[in-house]
Amino acid sequence: MHRTPEHPRYRALVAAAAGAAVVLTAVAPPAHAAPSAPDEITYELPAPTGPYDVGTADLRLVDDERTTPWTDDERELAVSVWYPAKPRWWDEPATHVDQDVGDLFTEYQTGQRFEGVDGEGAPVSAFTGARADRSAGPLPVLLYSPGAAVPRGFGTSIVADLASHGYAVVTVDHTGEAPVRFPDGRLDDGERHWEDEPDVIPTLLETRLADTRFVLDTVEEASEKGWRDADGRRLPKGLAKALDPSAAGMFGMSLGGATSLHAMYADDRIDAAADLDGSVEFTGDEDFPERFPAAREGLDRPFLFMGGSMERDGGLTPNTHRTFDDWGRMWDNSTGWKRDVNLPEARHFSFTDFQAVLPQVQDGLGMSDEQAEGAIGTAEDPLRLHSSQRAYVQAFFDRHLRGEPQPILEADSPEHPDARLIF
Repeated sequence: MHRTPEHPRYRALVAAAAGAAVVLTAVAPPAHAAPSAPDEITYELPAPTGPYDVGTADLRLVDDERTTPWTDDERELAVSVWYPAKPRWWDEPATHVDQDVGDLFTEYQTGQRFEGVDGEGAPVSAFTGARADRSAGPLPVLLYSPGAAVPRGFGTSIVADLASHGYAVVTVDHTGEAPVRFPDGRLDDGERHWEDEPDVIPTLLETRLADTRFVLDTVEEASEKGWRDADGRRLPKGLAKALDPSAAGMFGMSLGGATSLHAMYADDRIDAAADLDGSVEFTGDEDFPERFPAAREGLDRPFLFMGGSMERDGGLTPNTHRTFDDWGRMWDNSTGWKRDVNLPEARHFSFTDFQAVLPQVQDGLGMSDEQAEGAIGTAEDPLRLHSSQRAYVQAFFDRHLRGEPQPILEADSPEHPDARLIF
């Protein structure tokens, strides 16, 4: 049996945002036995596949015209920018996720921390603050929005891969949802008592849409000479001149995917958007279609659905526009280019770094196969499935931001046996 998380906010929020009954609750230890704490459990993320080395930099942005929901705090965002880089010998390697952020996230999901997993020590194939590689040419800008209550760091693998192929990717933590470590060292633990908020998903989505507009505004400003963040940090050398915000896309997992599609509807600066396993409309909210019309009216620019499978009606159902009413409505009412890629063996958290990480830490955490499969599915080769995700997302943006033909978007590919195109 999968253990139900003790934190009611995450139980209700993640289930609603994901449309999934089992997410990271699957990584909880069996109820009959608490795992012994290992000295250290290590893992590695898959290396990027592109021709460029990768750089990354953390920034703090402040929108002084807004406050964070449920508080009177000014709206501040922790973001990271990932880009093609020319590292020098003194540039420090990046690490995966702040240890406290990872521990708190897991505690909120499962009711306890797994402090034996060394998220801060896990290497990432990127260098902090490295100068931009100008040989990559103008860099199309992508925004990445994580799932509801999920820290942005758990999308690192796909983000770094896109940067290695010549994109500048800005990852955003939507403050107040998940633990956030700001560049100055402050930790926001994400505790906002959402269980008392009856309108939580629309509130989060509205906040995320405003965050998206603000980040896009900031990217445009940052592409100009002399820009600094809220603490006076400059972009790494050469990056400002390389940014091309005239070619912009957005993608995300779960509620981050829904954010991407609704943001494209609301902001014509976004040229293409991809939704990784995220519902775009939420039942029980009668005003949702009026507040977020994209779900019913559709989209006029390119978008990508990518889904796994979920337990429903006693069995597994693929998440596609043919099986989900809200995806189906958006699909039928959209006039722009569209694709639906299904990975039948994937589950909801397959669309995060956990697809690559859980197989490496499962034994050390005392997780059963059933628990791991509830989070990331039953793929024969988990890394191959993860590689296919990266390939399809890159192909989507290569086609629509660079105008490059992509055969894998036209027919099922023998190179990606875990994926199916759904027309």
